Amino acid sequence: MGLIQLLKSQFLIHLIFYYVFLASGLIVNLLQFCTLPLWLVSKKLARKINIRLCYCISSQMVVALEWWSGTECTLYTDPKSYPLYGNENAIAVLNHCSEIDFLCGWTFCERFGVLGSSKVLAKQELRYLPIIGWMWYFLEIVFCKRKWEEDRRTVAESLQNLHDYPENFWFLLFCEGTRFTPKKHEVSMQVAESKGLPKLKYHLLPRTKGFWVTVQNLRGTAAAVYDCTLNFRNKEAPTLLDILNGKKYHADLYVRRIPLELIPEGEAECAAWLHKLYQEKVRDFAPQAEYLWPPDTSDCQGNTGGAFWRHLLCGTLGPSHES
Repeated sequence: MGLIQLLKSQFLIHLIFYYVFLASGLIVNLLQFCTLPLWLVSKKLARKINIRLCYCISSQMVVALEWWSGTECTLYTDPKSYPLYGNENAIAVLNHCSEIDFLCGWTFCERFGVLGSSKVLAKQELRYLPIIGWMWYFLEIVFCKRKWEEDRRTVAESLQNLHDYPENFWFLLFCEGTRFTPKKHEVSMQVAESKGLPKLKYHLLPRTKGFWVTVQNLRGTAAAVYDCTLNFRNKEAPTLLDILNGKKYHADLYVRRIPLELIPEGEAECAAWLHKLYQEKVRDFAPQAEYLWPPDTSDCQGNTGGAFWRHLLCGTLGPSHES
């Protein structure tokens, strides 16, 4: 283990990370609360300010993944779809195989300038959590109780509020609902067998109701669904603690763009479409995909925030180890 790697694993260094994140996060939350009166005057301006404030928090997580741990995320996609990323609203459907899947999803958002405005479907309890929960509240994240009869209405209303959103956003969905484990996979495939559905080798059975509600309420707002499949090389299962300790991983992200108008409107038809999507994930698409990322990101939106947090941490910890 080299000196730099040894330093990255020290608890004192982790405390500095925690301090920077907590202090900056609470300051951002305070500024967000100060925008409350602005919502009555100019909803559009309040949204734009909160997008940038939220970016100040989420960009720190991306810095931890890409700069601190050195983890590489390689994108494979259709070259014809590439110019559209970041220039349209979209629903991104991701698989859930590790603790850091959301960080890789945020890295994808960061590269195309939509990290500050990206949305997720989150548990209702998280909205009361300082920093992340409060940040999401002001970002108009969609919260749910996982009680379908209640969520069907509240989730639909939250999604419809995004019809006039002032900047492009991606709505990130983990349709499997939980992280893949061998035990969960076994149970999920038993359910698939009982429903007469084909068994999946690398994924859990997707939950279709949330996807259908999202698609139905974002029609006319989102242009496409991004079918995203994430895989870590060498069958590794990274954790957040690994990232904090500076351990490097390499993730491959396959992304296929599907125009939203190709997705059926009926609930049953949409559910069948999603099941078929999971059965076909990567298999039919990967041979046609091309490596397109990371490109030169010197002009990306994310570079500004990333550089700020890197310099702040380097100034706290001492000279940078970057060459």
